Amino acid sequence: MKKLLLTHILFLPVVLLAQAPSGFKPVKDTSAFKQKMETQSKLIHTIESDFTQEKYLSVMSEKIISKGHFYFKKINMLRWEYNEPYNYLIVINKDKMFIKDNGKVTKYDINSNKMFKSINEMMVNTVQGNLLNNKDYKAHFYENEKQYLLELIPTQKAAKEFLKSIHLYIDKTDYAVVKVKMIEPGDDYTGIEFTNRKTNQAIADEKFIVK
Repeated sequence: MKKLLLTHILFLPVVLLAQAPSGFKPVKDTSAFKQKMETQSKLIHTIESDFTQEKYLSVMSEKIISKGHFYFKKINMLRWEYNEPYNYLIVINKDKMFIKDNGKVTKYDINSNKMFKSINEMMVNTVQGNLLNNKDYKAHFYENEKQYLLELIPTQKAAKEFLKSIHLYIDKTDYAVVKVKMIEPGDDYTGIEFTNRKTNQAIADEKFIVK
């Protein structure tokens, strides 16, 4: 059940990098970048965006492409609404996780499960770009003309069980996370690209209630 759940909710890179990825170079002043990123993250209270998810599984010949709509609201509320090629819903509302599939709603207590808690913290912090000073991850910083690229490698055993690394692609104009990739220990990976992003617009709490 845990493995099946992870297949649906883990979203995001591809290989661990010993040197700068192609098209990127190391960031010279990481302190200045981190300070700017943290400042911008504090200004974000809500996010609404379309997303396209690409899932690679070694046991399948083709990648799985899904599309949907994403909502985020402080504090700790997320809604992943898949509408292509199927309808599927994941909602995190503080310490509860809800999954709706084929009209059936399953509820999980995040705090009762270390794995769920770790996933929840990672998801929320990733969306806001708040993983920079997290001691649970070792960070590498790269940049090109248009984007920053953060490679984050988990250091805690619980996270290493389902996650090998995270890549965050950040737009240099507004420091928004525009793309996220995650590679799992078996080299399966998921990538999510955000488009039509809107920030700090009103989102009703009802969006994070599942019935």
